[in-house]
Order: sequence, then C-alpha cells, then structure tokens
Amino acid sequence: MPTLPAVRVNRNAADRIASGHPWIFSSDVLDRGASQPGDAVRVLDGNGRVLGTAHYSSTSQISLRMLSNHLEDIDENFLRRRIEAAYLFRRRVVSGSDAYRLVHAEGDLLPALIIDRYADWFVVQLLDQGMDRLAPELVRVLISLFVPKGIIARNDVATRAKENLAREIRVLAGDAPERIEINMNDLTWQADLLSGQKTGVFLDQRENYIAARRYARGRALDCFTGTGGFALHLASVCEAVDGIDSSARALAIATSNAAANRITNVNFREVNVMDYLPSLVAAKRQLDIVVVDPPAFSKSRSVLESAVRGYKEINLRALRLLKQGGILVTCSCSHHMSEARFLEVVAQAALDSKKQLRVLERRTQPQDHPILLTVPETHYLKCLILEVI
Repeated sequence: MPTLPAVRVNRNAADRIASGHPWIFSSDVLDRGASQPGDAVRVLDGNGRVLGTAHYSSTSQISLRMLSNHLEDIDENFLRRRIEAAYLFRRRVVSGSDAYRLVHAEGDLLPALIIDRYADWFVVQLLDQGMDRLAPELVRVLISLFVPKGIIARNDVATRAKENLAREIRVLAGDAPERIEINMNDLTWQADLLSGQKTGVFLDQRENYIAARRYARGRALDCFTGTGGFALHLASVCEAVDGIDSSARALAIATSNAAANRITNVNFREVNVMDYLPSLVAAKRQLDIVVVDPPAFSKSRSVLESAVRGYKEINLRALRLLKQGGILVTCSCSHHMSEARFLEVVAQAALDSKKQLRVLERRTQPQDHPILLTVPETHYLKCLILEVI
C-alpha cells in the first residue's frame, strides 16, 4: 500500500465523493497535513476512514480531484492503465476520423488531463498541479503506446492560473510542424497544433457536422466558422455557403481546407458576426440554413445572465434570416448554460422573431468527449437542430 500524505475532509466532501463527484473544495478540507502542491494524497473523512486517492492543489478552489476510490500509487503504471482503457473506448466509438479526444479529463477518470490525438501527433493539456508534475510520465506512456511523431503541451489556458502554473505552449517530444494534415468525416483538414483554436481544430463538433448536413440545402450561412467546420460539411449538399468569422488566421486555414477538398461553393469572409448579421437582415436576405456556433459566452457562473442575453440576440438575428422550412443549427459550449436554459433562450428568440420552431434533434458533444452521469461539468456542449414551420 502506498505511503501518501493525508488530507482530512468534512462530511460535505465525503458525501460529495459518495455521490460520484470527484471534486473537493478548499472550504471542505479540515487538515492538509504535510501535503505539497501537486501531491497524490490519501483522502480521509473526519473519522480517519479512507475515501480514496486524489491530487492536491495548494491554490485552487478545487483542492482535491479524486483519482481513485481506494489507495494506489499515481504513477506511470496508473496513467498507462487509464489511457489504455480510454483508447479501447475510442476504438469502439470513433470512426471516419484520425483526430479525436483520447482523454476527456473527468470523463475518463483522469481529472485535469486532456489528450487530443491528431493522426500521429498528440496535444495535451495539464490543468492542475498534480497532472503538471506527471508530464514526464505521461510522455513516456504516450510514446510507448502510440509512437507519436510529436507531443505538444497546449498549456495556454486560463485555468492554469488558478493552479499557480505558467500559461505556455511547449513541445514535449518529437517535432511540431506549423500545420499537419488530418482526416475527418471523409474530408481533409489542416490543424495548427501550436496556435490553432482549442488544441488545433474543433474536435467536439465532429458528429454534429454530419447531423447538420442531413438537413441542409439551398443557401447556407455558418457563423463563427473557425477553420470551416460546418461550412465545408454543408458544401456538398448546399448551393452556396458563406462562412464568417473574425479570425483571419482561422479563415486562412479554412480557405486551405476548402482547396484541399476541391470545394468551390464556400465563401469565407472576415467580419464581426454580431455586426454583420443585422446588415443581412436589413438587406432582407433569406437563407435555408444558418449555423450559430459561438465561443463560450459564459465561462463562469457569475456572467451567465449576460451570456443569456448574448445567446438570445445571436439566435434572434439568425432566425430573422431563415425562410419558412429553414433550419437553425445553434450551439452553446458553456457547461454553465444547461440544456434546459438554452432551450428556453432559443424559444424566447423564436417568439420575438415571430417564428415557430420544431425540434429536429437535441444533440451534444461526441462520444469521445464522454459525459459522466454524476459529473454535470463533463456535459458542456449543447447543439439544437430546429426547423422553422
């Protein structure tokens, strides 16, 4: 049995663990003992009963992230077992793509660890002190299991500041070309692993791209298109597609993606989406399908109400562009915005636009971004496909 520092927690924390949630907040910690930042620790209740093994953070509001419900060493062998299990699951649920999420943090029982695979390259995010300390072990596991051409740490996320960790981008092993080529849904894509959106491309919309294409026709508008995800999928069934975004860098890759797939009916435009849509409404443009996939308007619960107003406004503007029989594909990637609240917001936008909507599909993130039933934070992406009737 491993000898680990002990952290005692109160009844609230013990009940939270018993309910299946891996987070323990600093306010529920009774005694940190000799624990150091990033240590794997024994978690004990007030009576000294062992609750499991966790990573300890000295600075975050989330002081403990549970890794196991019993005592065990959190080492290279532990990582190997969990990553092998995650990979076996992806082999069951991922098809038609050599790019996918290999490890989805809590969704794969590895809190604070993200691993995205892009063909022969891997991009990792180490989001707490414990996972940051395990970087060398993680690199050895990935090399032994997959023999990658490169491993990149995209530790450029705000979450690391809460852990008193540097925001940085580093090549941990191998090389990191400016762009690499991946295949997704029978299309070729370029991914910028060092500075592209998220860890390179939006892997979490992979299944929703295909779903949206099932209903598309005529003239389409893809708002916040990024590197062209929805736009390029819609092109094969639409007469013409406009993809709009404010990022010149993303649009340059989107244009390259269109050329690589010999797609000629997509026009990419660098604009501020919120300013551009009213001009289309004023020009009385009518479209057959509009996709609204904005960045997270709500990155914390404190700004949820302002985010609600933003989601309502963008959906209202999109609805005013749709013909009868038109399709709205609308998304929210904030876990603070519940599906129920999101449905309510879109319904309010529909009422204001005097349009009746039929729900065709209520969707979420793909299966390689697994959702744990007892951890609502693992469910972050909402995608609605709606028809104007």
